Amino acid sequence: MKTQLTIAMKHLLIATAVIEVGTGLALLIAPAVTVYLLLGAEIYGAAIPIARITAAALLALGVACWFARVDVQSRASRGLVAAILVYDFGAVLVLGAAGIQLQTAGIKLWLAVVLHAALGVWCVALLIRKVQLRHLS
Repeated sequence: MKTQLTIAMKHLLIATAVIEVGTGLALLIAPAVTVYLLLGAEIYGAAIPIARITAAALLALGVACWFARVDVQSRASRGLVAAILVYDFGAVLVLGAAGIQLQTAGIKLWLAVVLHAALGVWCVALLIRKVQLRHLS
């Protein structure tokens, strides 16, 4: 029987997989366009391969989340949720700082900040519930 916690964790992993694979593919295929849409700034030169390496990392995170969605009870899945939390917290800090510093940043950037903040809160809630359930057992 699936509990609300396992269903919520599965949904988090699916949402993260879809978002990060989509972003990773966009950065891999058209890094300059993707960065421009997000930050309103142009990238060129060494920033292009760095964006593509970032794309590979996002694709890896998305693939890991996709495969973990069928095994949300494992410690590895809990570790993956903790890793997602670290990533989302970092994304909020980096994108938020960019939004403050770059006058060209628009609504898409702030939507990404809010999205990562919401995913981070979701991760925290799931991790706390997992710990509480483990202590009740």
